[in-house]
Amino acid sequence: MSHTVPPLHEETMQLRVLPPPPPEADPGYSFVEEPLPGWTLPPPAQMGWAADTGRRRRTVGLALLAVILLVQAALSLRLANSAFEDEALYIWAGHVEIGHLFYGAPNYGGFDTYFSGAPVLYPVLAAAVDSVLGLAGVRAMSLLFMLTATACLYGLTRRLFNERAGLAAGALFAVSMPTLFLGHFATYDALAVCLLALTGWLLVVVAPRHWALAAPVALVAALAVGVKYASALFLPTLVLLYVLAAYRHHHVRRALLRGALFSVATLGILVGGLVASGYLTAIQSTTTARAHGSTPTWQIVQDTARWAGLLVAVALVGTVTYARTARLSEIPGWRRAVPGRRWRTCLGVLLTGTALLAPAYQIHLHTETSLQKHIGFGLFFAAPMAGVGVTRLMGAHVKFPQWAIAIGVVALTLGLSQSATYFGSWPDTRYLVPQLSYTVRPGQHWLGDPKEGPVYYLSRERRTSYQDWLSFFFIDYKTRDGRRLSGIPGYRAAVRDGWFDGVVLNYSGGLAPAEEAVRQEMRTSGRYRLKGSLPYRTSTGTGHFEIWVRQSGGPR
Repeated sequence: MSHTVPPLHEETMQLRVLPPPPPEADPGYSFVEEPLPGWTLPPPAQMGWAADTGRRRRTVGLALLAVILLVQAALSLRLANSAFEDEALYIWAGHVEIGHLFYGAPNYGGFDTYFSGAPVLYPVLAAAVDSVLGLAGVRAMSLLFMLTATACLYGLTRRLFNERAGLAAGALFAVSMPTLFLGHFATYDALAVCLLALTGWLLVVVAPRHWALAAPVALVAALAVGVKYASALFLPTLVLLYVLAAYRHHHVRRALLRGALFSVATLGILVGGLVASGYLTAIQSTTTARAHGSTPTWQIVQDTARWAGLLVAVALVGTVTYARTARLSEIPGWRRAVPGRRWRTCLGVLLTGTALLAPAYQIHLHTETSLQKHIGFGLFFAAPMAGVGVTRLMGAHVKFPQWAIAIGVVALTLGLSQSATYFGSWPDTRYLVPQLSYTVRPGQHWLGDPKEGPVYYLSRERRTSYQDWLSFFFIDYKTRDGRRLSGIPGYRAAVRDGWFDGVVLNYSGGLAPAEEAVRQEMRTSGRYRLKGSLPYRTSTGTGHFEIWVRQSGGPR
């Protein structure tokens, strides 16, 4: 690296001359010049902004953060597909809750018994936006939540470390697969991540201030748990982060008391909300006592490594290097007090280890349901140490920029491909819905897979309602002779009796046992005919929808 030689100091350009000899000196005395001291260079700054003011650093950092947020928004908005069943279900639930809360309509959904979040929070908000802006508006709201989470991540990392680490952390988090996916997915996960991120940032901000400021932050943390019950898994991380941040400015006892106050306030709000709402059954069935699956451990580990492996690996580098060397070399003098090694090790292990909580819990349950979304919660906490890892790999003076370039290119490539793959993993119903709009009539009984997506679009046209549709998840059918049947026998009996006006089947390489039984019964009973078969293609393969309708004039 070449350096520009600065101008010589004024004192180096003058000759130092011996004083004249005294009068009694030998007249043969001669004046002798001292040799020049040579070139004098000032010590180089470790980086260009080392001499900048704090205001200039913040301005540059916020400008670069704005660029990161624009890139994140563009990458999320490029994803396109019709409404997923969860999106349609939550929006419909919100409309039902609004009708019940404000107009006294019956709440026939029973959402408080099986939703993994309070149905009066995100679903109501999503339904309100849907009434004005439709599905695109609800998905745009999710994007706003994820952009806010990235901004909070930058603020948190900047306060713990510096601007450069914050920018690196924000960039890695912004292009990760869960972030891009949740940024265009209309479920309560984006809001939950946003609230957790806001809680973490606020706790670091209030750590050096008055102890009572932790109480209002507890409201945000409790709201995150109310929006999605699984957010409670990350409350211990927030408490320990608050204690560690407070310890930088207070004694151990005061830091622990602040953490205890935040814990008690959060738990008190949650217990009060649980007693008032009665959501205990849903919390048990979806979170604390969730049914175990059959997904092998190696598959969950493999998918976790694909979706989060790079960021976690860089976070491990940041954890190790930060534990070994306290002061970051990018901004000399950024922190006057150097934290001890124990504190640095605890912080790195806490943040990086949080990324493994959700995968570990799903390994315990042997289920991969929503893993691609839950990973995003932990990646937010690991991202600050990943930002440190990037800055340490680059070194002072940005000696090794190739590390940041390589990590950024790989992260961007993985985020682009993985988010597009997963967002296109469910069938697009853009051709199915117009076909059904000519067939479905109000008051008819339909059986469908998928159910939620088509009904969402058709109900906006007032052609049907959710009460008129039944899924293959559960049936309780009363036969003509008074018997009540469930499961496959119930579906077969309903088809034989001609109770359904129409059936939608999703054939993608095979059918579930209940769907296959219904298909065979429709073929053999003669009460139904195949009206149409619509092929589709997803990121995982091909398939087709089958639309069966009851023969005109047939018995019902």
